[in-house]
Amino acid sequence: MVGAQEFFCVHLNILDEQKVWDRLEGLYRDLPGWQGFVKGCPLWRMDGGSIQGSVEPGGLQLSGHLPGPVWEDWLERFRREASALLGYAVGEPEEGFAFPKSVDG
Repeated sequence: MVGAQEFFCVHLNILDEQKVWDRLEGLYRDLPGWQGFVKGCPLWRMDGGSIQGSVEPGGLQLSGHLPGPVWEDWLERFRREASALLGYAVGEPEEGFAFPKSVDG
């Protein structure tokens, strides 16, 4: 069963915007279900649904319709790998996650 639409927002540093997007593009391709960019937005399709990314004023927003466990596993992998790639903990600002002034420091 597909759950309700799920959202996850990631604040990204706009001062290092191109560096961030360049790094994330490689991660996008490594995540399960990668389909490529559709109208400039990353898209992943998996059994039971899909995830789409969009760039918003505050950073990257990921949204999708997926069964809860599939969404949670995919999102946990994204958070873990994006955190390692960018060098800071990636998460929802409402959960207390902040971002540095620079990706490298």
